[in-house]
This record gives sequence, structure tokens and C-alpha cells, in this order.
Amino acid sequence: MLAVATLGVTMPPVSPTGLQNRIWRWRGFDVRYQCLGDERADGPAVLFVHGLFVNADHWRRNLPALANAGCRCYAIDLLGYGYSSKPNPLSEAAKAVSGENGRSLSAPVADLGTAGGGTREGVEVELAHPVAGSPYNFYTWSEQLLDFEAEVIGGDEPVTLVANSIGSISALQAAIDAPARINGVAIVNPNFRELHVSEQPALLRPLLVPIIEAVQRTLRERGQPLFDALAKPATVQQILKEPYFDADMVTDELVDVLLTPLLQPGSADVVFDTLSYSAGPLPEQQLADTRLEAPVLVLYGEQDPWTPPARVRALERFAAVQRVVPLPGVGHCPHDEAPGTVNPLVLDFVRACAAR
Repeated sequence: MLAVATLGVTMPPVSPTGLQNRIWRWRGFDVRYQCLGDERADGPAVLFVHGLFVNADHWRRNLPALANAGCRCYAIDLLGYGYSSKPNPLSEAAKAVSGENGRSLSAPVADLGTAGGGTREGVEVELAHPVAGSPYNFYTWSEQLLDFEAEVIGGDEPVTLVANSIGSISALQAAIDAPARINGVAIVNPNFRELHVSEQPALLRPLLVPIIEAVQRTLRERGQPLFDALAKPATVQQILKEPYFDADMVTDELVDVLLTPLLQPGSADVVFDTLSYSAGPLPEQQLADTRLEAPVLVLYGEQDPWTPPARVRALERFAAVQRVVPLPGVGHCPHDEAPGTVNPLVLDFVRACAAR
């Protein structure tokens, strides 16, 4: 099979499901994306945003359904993920594109949630990446999404973002940064980022944070052998059986589309840098931001072992959140486990946003 070379990363011309892989040049780096639907038509534009350590192919069960319904569908690999470039986070080229550059990153006070659905009032939210200058942060990815909307999707109408897990934080940040260009955000299982320093118990924080930071630093400096040991098909398959409630959905195809890009040069640096990102915006803080004008749909799998369901349901208290919809019998990735359930809900939301 022919391959496209992207800064040392070998990218196949098509995805395992037959979608053409395309390259968009962004701030000196290559970004892989896919498109399905008539780009020249006037149907609603939808941009799919993946979660932690995965890529655009994680939406392979969703783009066809929405494209067949008349949407212009795009899925993107965020910088550092999939077949997009993976610059070393300490390199000058990487630091130059960081979305933290030029932003005020003081620690705002926010009311955050609890696993039981309660509220922790007045919590300071640390925003700056602890690895100074790293581009692997939600502000960089927000700017990437907005530049993609302007340069690739184009047109006069705003776009709807559909995001899974921590991709939802990038999506919400984009809606906050440019309210006129995002007409809605559909969140498929939010992520509350339990390793964030602001998520640690206040009384234990002075003890826990130095320990966490020491582990993170060790992984960044010496983690390559561990990464190599874990980046095996059988290991990845076993790991995926935790967030996926239906183990039968953890297929060889799924393992292949998620693991193969992680075997590319630079992946380990990105993985361990991201695991060190114990700062940045949090969902409740973003949903309370007065700059957020886009309506938000929240879908969540009731069997998600990583996301407390009561905390998800409590998001209904925010004015921007139109609905919180529980999905029985699925875990952290309902869009992949139960696309027949998720796709109609997302499609109705996209159409409603386009009609606003």
C-alpha cells in the first residue's frame, strides 16, 4: 500500500474503513483529518474531536451515519495524536505553537463537582501546564479546532463540535474562545480529569501533588521502556476492556486503529507529557463561563468506570446544558459501543443547532 510521509510518520492513504486520510498544514506541522459528505453542499458542518491517546478513526462508526443524513463531517487528529505531527514538547518549534502563549493563566475560582453529584465551592483551578511551554494543552487544541474550521471547513455558517472524553474540554474551550463560530457542543462522556491538581482533596494536596509530580517527571525522563512494553496489541486490547462495557466491541480493528499511530516516533513523549498535564480548564468551570453561548448536549454511558454518573447528571444545573442523556449498557465510548443509539441523538442536536 502506498503511504504518505508526514515528518517521519508513515500514514496510510486511507483509513482501515476506507476513508481518505488528508493532511492540513497547521503552524508548520502536519495534521491528519478525514472528511465524509459533500463538502460543496450546504448541509450542517460537524467536526468530531477524539479523546485521550486515540485519533480520528475512533469516529469511524459515526461519520457515515451523519454524512448520509446530509451533514458535512470532519474528524481531526489533534496535534500529538494519531497521524498528526508529534513535536517534542520541549522543542522551540513546539513551544512556539502553544495555545498558552499570550493567555492570562492565573488560577480562577470555580465551583466543581463531586463524584456523588455535590458541589465543591470556591476551588482554585490551576491552568498552566506544569511543563513550561508544552503545546499539549487544551488551549492549543482549541486554537487548532478553530483554525481548522476557518481554513478547511470554511463557509459562513458555524460548526457543531462532537467530542468524546477529554476532547470535550478542547471543544468547550473553542466554543468559549470563538462563540460566533461554534453553534453547539455535543459531549459523549465528559472527563473530569482526576489527576488535575484541583481535583485532589485540599487537605491532602500538599502531600499528593509532589508525589504525583515526581512520578510524572520520572515517566517523562525514563518512560520509553514502559511505553514500549505496553504498546502491544494484546496489552492494548486488555486495557480497552476497562472503558468498554461490551468486551465484544474491543475488536482487532479497534486495537489496530488506536495502536498503530501510537507506534510512530514521538508518541511516548506526547503520552507522558499529557499524563503530566495536571492543570488546565475543567468542565464545570467551562460550563459556567459567561462567554459560552453554544448549547451543550451531554451523553454518557451508565457503565463508564471512569466518569461518576452522578457528577455527569449534575451538569444539568448549567444554563448551557440542554440535556443530559444516560445510555444504558455502554461504557466510556458510547459512540463506538452503541453508534445506533448515539448517532440519532447527535444528528437531532446538530440539526437543531444549525437551525438556531
